[in-house]
Amino acid sequence: MDLPSAAPLPEIEPAQAAEVMIGFIRSQMEQTGFSRLVIGLSGGVDSATVAFLAARAIGPENLLAVRMPYRTSSEASQTDALRVVTALGCQTELIDITPMVDPMLAVMEEGEGAELNVRRGNVMARQRMIVLYDRSAQFDALVVGTSNKTESLLGYGTLHGDMAAALAPIGDLYKTQLRAVARELGVPDEVVAKPPSADLWPGQTDEGELGRSYESLDRALFALVDRRWTVDRCVAAGLERDLVEWVASRVARMEFKRQLPPVAKLSLRTPGIDHLYPRRRPGSRR
Repeated sequence: MDLPSAAPLPEIEPAQAAEVMIGFIRSQMEQTGFSRLVIGLSGGVDSATVAFLAARAIGPENLLAVRMPYRTSSEASQTDALRVVTALGCQTELIDITPMVDPMLAVMEEGEGAELNVRRGNVMARQRMIVLYDRSAQFDALVVGTSNKTESLLGYGTLHGDMAAALAPIGDLYKTQLRAVARELGVPDEVVAKPPSADLWPGQTDEGELGRSYESLDRALFALVDRRWTVDRCVAAGLERDLVEWVASRVARMEFKRQLPPVAKLSLRTPGIDHLYPRRRPGSRR
């Protein structure tokens, strides 16, 4: 079998991809009986892209963008979030999570370094989702997710935090594909060009925390997941073995983040296993 000389990045046609995701949002709204969406708007390209998709799908008047800074959050993030709100003309709300997060941080057991940063970041991510779901009840809306395919496969997100949502429009879109779609939609250049960061602590960047660039990660993920190449085949195609083995191991370890909790089967029909219904059926929300 002839092996390829290089492992490519996943390609995409931005306009077509945008239309698919817009159609997906509309179909999910119809199935669930909702007409409004709530999004956590961070100022990053992921949430900005989803906001643009949502505004196209349901109209900006039906989108509530909630900005939720912590006291250490970058001011530039808020500036960029407002660029998106201004461009779309959607509804927005600013909620400072500092007084909600600090009491929890004060009672956490001591730690240091990266571990403590991750724990603190998880608290912030989960508090933001508490705010979003409260606003979803108030606004009679669904929470729309902002996690992309790269993050999902690597488990780079917080369970019951930024990974929680009622629908995930960009969940099958790699990070390196996202910028092309963002530009197609008209997301402000300042947002598209900035280094990816969850802004969970000063100076934090995604690639710095992961220790690898999104380009190299997406090459490995595309080869392993979409093309189903073995590790050896990826290496033969020019990828570093350490990178491919790290990615393959992490994708496998993080499977628990991508599935509902398993259920111990005791009866003939078990919720989530063989007692399954479509999201919209007679007797559901509407």
